[in-house]
Amino acid sequence: MTEFHARAALLPDGWAADVLVAADAAGTITAVTPGAPPGAADRLRGAVVPGVPNLHSHAFQRAMAGGAERRSPAGQDSFWTWRDTMYRFVGRLTPEDAEAVAAQLYVELLEWGFTGVAEFHYLHHQPDGTAYAEPAEMALRHLAAARRAGIGITLLPSLYRHGGIFGRDPVPGQRRFLNDLDPYLRILEACRAAIAGDPQSAVGMAPHSLRAVTPAMLQAVAALPGPIHIHAAEQLREVAECEAATGARPVRWLLDNAPVDARWCLIHATHMDAAECAALAATGAVAGLCPSTEASLGDGTFPLRGYLEAGGRLGIGTDSHVGTSPRDELRQLECSQRLALHERAVATSEAAPHPGRLLLEAALAGGAQASGRPLGGIAPGLRCDLVELDDEHPSLLGRTGDSLLDAWVFSGQANPVRTVVVGAKRVVEAGRHVARLETGEAFARSMRRLPA
Repeated sequence: MTEFHARAALLPDGWAADVLVAADAAGTITAVTPGAPPGAADRLRGAVVPGVPNLHSHAFQRAMAGGAERRSPAGQDSFWTWRDTMYRFVGRLTPEDAEAVAAQLYVELLEWGFTGVAEFHYLHHQPDGTAYAEPAEMALRHLAAARRAGIGITLLPSLYRHGGIFGRDPVPGQRRFLNDLDPYLRILEACRAAIAGDPQSAVGMAPHSLRAVTPAMLQAVAALPGPIHIHAAEQLREVAECEAATGARPVRWLLDNAPVDARWCLIHATHMDAAECAALAATGAVAGLCPSTEASLGDGTFPLRGYLEAGGRLGIGTDSHVGTSPRDELRQLECSQRLALHERAVATSEAAPHPGRLLLEAALAGGAQASGRPLGGIAPGLRCDLVELDDEHPSLLGRTGDSLLDAWVFSGQANPVRTVVVGAKRVVEAGRHVARLETGEAFARSMRRLPA
């Protein structure tokens, strides 16, 4: 048994002092005791919050971050011109590069307080589109990277077959992504076999989008066990194309034609009308929001107020990894609402007046649900994933409780995360990942070869 003692910790029913957290050899919490002496426990002297699940990652895009900003020759840049740049970039990545980049990313996520990642993986094949000798090679590289970094992972192999809604031919840049249903199922099975018995890992399915799969493929994937993630309504052009092809907006089409329930996570869901917000909320599904990426790509602003008022569930991810911090994703989410609505403290209520606390708890619950793993809280039966915030850091000094959470989310640019524990093991100490040096060296070798 491993024990940690937190001077202050955010528990499911609120803040508590002198909290003793016990975990078994597998890294699962067995007991949580407020008001306990530390004894011989591993002491966490700051403010401890649950580790944050990251529900949406395309790890290879960490190597593109900052390198796809230049204006294109034609101008009028958008998500779609960025996508063309991404297609050119993926042709250069080897399996070794993919693992090195993912490991670097996962180290960075851990240092900022993400303790689990849902890896929405669609870069399956060799540059010409042929399968590797092990068809799941690239997915398994991400699992290896997660194990090296010590982060929990939900592998989400993506089914990607078409280049436009319901059967349009793919373009050459999509060759590495493409699978028919049977090869995809073999990749999925290989991932399940690789994580068998590993409490740090899970597997789900990711039909990429309505642009990339047919309704029959979507139904086949929905019949399988595990979480289901799908991109939906990220871009206005996507909404217009779906309306032209089906007569319905993307989220509306999914709700009417797929068995959307609490297993589902709709990534982005940026462009929903009020009826879609209410209907999606009623299903118990999660809206997977990636505010820094959505801002970077010019996607638009999520309708947060109406979605929260309808009781909608949400989580956060870092998608293209122009940002790697839960703090920054929560800040961007709230501040995007302030810009759009000309108000402050949007993600609050009379019962929850602190936006930092409301958004963090929403991200914990929604991220755990979308990850398909027992995460998101400091309670028996959940993974022992803990993040210690340094309450003597300049951005947090003098703050306690919910005011400290507001300061974490909305104050400064430095990182006040001091210690991170995943599965009852320290992976970040004094703000630095324990394997930062060797991970960084492998990443550097790839980045010296890969154009940014």
